Amino acid sequence: MTHTTISRRQAIATLAAAAGVLGLTGTPGAFAQGTAARPATVRLGYQKSSTLIAVLKAQGVLEKQLAPLNATLSWHEFTSGLPLLEALNLDNLDISADVADTVPVFAQAAGAELTFIAQEAPSPAAQAILVREDSPLRTVADLKGKKVGFAKAAGAHYLLIAALDKAGLSFKDIEPAYLTPADGRAAFEKGAIDAWVVWDPFLAAAQRQSKVRVLADGAGIASYQRYYLASTKFAKARPDVLRVVYAELEKTGRWVKQNPREAAALLSPVWGLDAATIEQANGRRSYAVRPVVPEVLGEQQRIADAFLAEKLLPKKINALDVALFKPGA
Repeated sequence: MTHTTISRRQAIATLAAAAGVLGLTGTPGAFAQGTAARPATVRLGYQKSSTLIAVLKAQGVLEKQLAPLNATLSWHEFTSGLPLLEALNLDNLDISADVADTVPVFAQAAGAELTFIAQEAPSPAAQAILVREDSPLRTVADLKGKKVGFAKAAGAHYLLIAALDKAGLSFKDIEPAYLTPADGRAAFEKGAIDAWVVWDPFLAAAQRQSKVRVLADGAGIASYQRYYLASTKFAKARPDVLRVVYAELEKTGRWVKQNPREAAALLSPVWGLDAATIEQANGRRSYAVRPVVPEVLGEQQRIADAFLAEKLLPKKINALDVALFKPGA
């Protein structure tokens, strides 16, 4: 793949423009800058829904596997995917754990040079539009004029846009409330928003702990594929590290699906959720880790075009203008 060559100053300026559209601010300098061609410390960012990374972190597997490569790990947690990729773009991270398919679109629009390490196969039921059980809202069409909470640029954001479109509405027909998962849960339970769009494990927690109904999930609307990424600079410098990360993700994905109870028990103290909730959430995720090939990026382009049409993306992008890591190379 070819990449547009941009200066660091241009990249940051473009990111600032994208953040302005999204109402965000960047966090440059949050972590130490790595300047060596082959950095000894690998800066890995993740979020609560990064299940496979959470398992690997709890087990200490990656540290053991990377030790022979003279590489150590530093871990950095984020509230959602967009700030995670912001940090990757600003060279404050080397590797990003899985983010929803929507997120790389915004990073590309910000000028990020991304290398896709791996993809989890679709998990359309792992995110949904929720209403309270006693809500008069019965269909997505009923959201017209209502206040809907979700995280900006998350997979939930695209699910909402796609569901509204299928119901004959546009994004302008609802009142958006941009909220982190924690703030969204609080607003939802207080009745400050009429509906909440969220992903697992937050979705499963709400279903088990509150009286809610699902208006729609991603089935037939948004396939919800999650991607693992690296900065292209790091991918070129340390393909050996990426091969280890890919192999362990693939192995861990199989283990989680084959051992749902053990995985839930391991994650329970990490996530602060009961094992039954985690098992329900994990049951909806594929965790089938596979290489990223151009043919699977078609939905990325549809996502980008949908956000552009709603004037939520600052410029048109080509979803194929990214580097793809080949784990067997």
